[in-house]
Amino acid sequence: MPKPVVPEENRRRRRPTRGGTVLSEPLIVETALRLLREHGSAGLTARRLGLALDCDPSTLYRYFRGMDDLTLAIGDALIGQALDGWRPTGRWRADLRAIGLRIHAAYVAHPQAALLTANRVTGRAHELAADEAVLDVLRTGGFSLPETVAVYHAFIDQTLAFAALDAASLALPSASQRADEDKWHSTYARLPRTTYPRIAEAAPLLAGRMVTSAYPTALDMLLESAERRLAEAGDHD
Repeated sequence: MPKPVVPEENRRRRRPTRGGTVLSEPLIVETALRLLREHGSAGLTARRLGLALDCDPSTLYRYFRGMDDLTLAIGDALIGQALDGWRPTGRWRADLRAIGLRIHAAYVAHPQAALLTANRVTGRAHELAADEAVLDVLRTGGFSLPETVAVYHAFIDQTLAFAALDAASLALPSASQRADEDKWHSTYARLPRTTYPRIAEAAPLLAGRMVTSAYPTALDMLLESAERRLAEAGDHD
């Protein structure tokens, strides 16, 4: 016979840990984010979490089914941070832009966590709230259901793809980050015009732009395209 499922409230630890801490899911996620920031993904283990929280590692399994379940909770927490304080204004383009920038910023603020979670589907409360918000912004903005789904798909994937790309750069050792950025000055800016005329003419601008995220520009391009599609659909009505 299958084992009975223990109710959620009965799995929670009510007594403090040895260090006097009362465990909770948010506290464990917050501690996991700190460990990722300090040690990278290799440093996020049940043993290290137990040491940081001053509890037996097995205690964590009262809150999460395993480390992968914790990873999903971390991803959902990042989305929750992004949505915190956001309110729709009724202007679909401005609202969508604000959500995108908030999600991107939340992920790149925790680059190691972003690398673990940007490609995951958590199915948790904050992710569902974000999806509902984006879909509602588009539908109330006048998009048909098929167009809503198409724009939603492009918007979410673009946001998370740039979050992962930018997080990967930020997660590099500082020396590697500087070496990559210096290439725009030490290599690209010194290429001969006779061999690389287009790079040579663009080099001063590339040096300034390529060390920043292209996400805001890409987001605006996506929103401009969506706005044109909405207008074209209206012309055909």
